[in-house]
Amino acid sequence: MDGFVEYGTKDISASVGALVSVLWRNGDAFVKMATVPGQLIWEIVKKNNSFLVKEFGNGTAGVVFSKEPNNLYNLHTYKHSGLANKKTVTIQPGKDHSVLLATTKTKKWNKLASVLNKSVMKKEFSRMAKAVSNQVADNYYRPDLKKAALARLSVVHRSLKVAKSGPKKKNRQA
Repeated sequence: MDGFVEYGTKDISASVGALVSVLWRNGDAFVKMATVPGQLIWEIVKKNNSFLVKEFGNGTAGVVFSKEPNNLYNLHTYKHSGLANKKTVTIQPGKDHSVLLATTKTKKWNKLASVLNKSVMKKEFSRMAKAVSNQVADNYYRPDLKKAALARLSVVHRSLKVAKSGPKKKNRQA
């Protein structure tokens, strides 16, 4: 933090809860976010947030899903949360029948513009599955998400297949 001078943290910390400090460099102000643990973020967002989808069945037990980004199973749990975890994985369809694999950079977690490591895959399924497995589990990134990442890859790859055109086959029952 060479060249930065901390200024005005008392005024801001009262309103933001000591999560933000203002830094000055050559007359320009920069805002620096404090590091917040994932457990604290999860405790804040687990009861109510804008990504929750609650499904209620016949009984009283309901299933809670989440539409948050970087959540592979779309389940509202701490393990799969894209908001509470620094290391997240997402697999989405890309352009021209490709699959986009994105992982978060842990060192640039607070810089939203450069937070994702993106790689586009246009290979056959077995090579894409090996690449996802290498990226998620073999590099010690998040080995607990390997099964979820491969399941999401399978669903996304299946959705990109184009239906065959041609005459429909007739039923040969007499």
